[in-house]
Amino acid sequence: MLYGISAAATALLLTALLAAALRAPALRLRLVERRRQRDVPLSGGLAVVLVTGLVVRTGEWLGVAPPADGTLGVLVAAGAVALLGLVDDVWRLRRRVLVAGTGVAAACVVPYGETGVGTGLLAVVWVVAVVVGLRGLDHADGLAGTAGLVAAFGVAACAAVEVMDGIAGLMSVLAAALTGFLLHNWHPARVALGSCGSMSAGFVIAVGAVYARAGSGVAESAGVLFALTALVGADAVLVLGARRLGGRGVLRSGPDHLAHRLRRLGLTAPGASLLLGTGALSGMLVGVLAHAGRIGAGALWWVAGGALVVVFALLRVPVYGPRRSVSPQVSAPLRVRNG
Repeated sequence: MLYGISAAATALLLTALLAAALRAPALRLRLVERRRQRDVPLSGGLAVVLVTGLVVRTGEWLGVAPPADGTLGVLVAAGAVALLGLVDDVWRLRRRVLVAGTGVAAACVVPYGETGVGTGLLAVVWVVAVVVGLRGLDHADGLAGTAGLVAAFGVAACAAVEVMDGIAGLMSVLAAALTGFLLHNWHPARVALGSCGSMSAGFVIAVGAVYARAGSGVAESAGVLFALTALVGADAVLVLGARRLGGRGVLRSGPDHLAHRLRRLGLTAPGASLLLGTGALSGMLVGVLAHAGRIGAGALWWVAGGALVVVFALLRVPVYGPRRSVSPQVSAPLRVRNG
């Protein structure tokens, strides 16, 4: 207990300080978020990754941390994902490269001995989906950090129920680091996670959840995993559905996420993040209680149903502008210029 409190407090403080200290170098190196209307340095992601790894490994080195429970392998794989994300922050990799790299990293740490090969491969797909989904939430101030914080606490609780102290400790440290990051990321954000921070955090959370549910029934595990990351899942379903219905490419970016639609309904940026964070917290609590056997698995259907109601309701909010028709006289020069 004492180690957990001290590790979490250390992670929170160090992340807040390091994110602020790296802000100026990130601006000078033009390591900034380009999807926003202003330059927001991506020092928050680096701070979360470095501090989480440092605090966890220092506790193990000093012999005061709980048993590892496979955390070393998770940290190494998460470090590889963070490096892939950092390269994406600098050079903008294709999304298929991010998906493939994350899938390989997940395939290396999924506990096939407990899940079986088939279920393990499904877990790899789910890990990739969570990583991509959390990365997509980094467009709004405070949203990705809040989603990651809530999910990390939920997975920590599930791991504690299974007496997986190493995974629980890792999740607690990550949650504290994300809290320190949120001190700078709440609207108006002074730093952002970027692909480096959002992908690595999503990876650790998703893999930790797989470890906590390994050996349990597939159907109930799917419900628990969705509940723990309900905000990420609902946003992904909304975006994919809207783009398919709108005849847009599913990989094409646009102002069609949950937060974008809530803003169009009149909510402020902090209000949208707070409302979505409250929804994420509600789903997480149901997932933890179902995992612990405190409530029936039927409650998980309420989480899925509530998420679908929100998705269908917000699908009606218009976010795509009318397509512009381009005359042949104008389009020909444009095609030549763009190659």
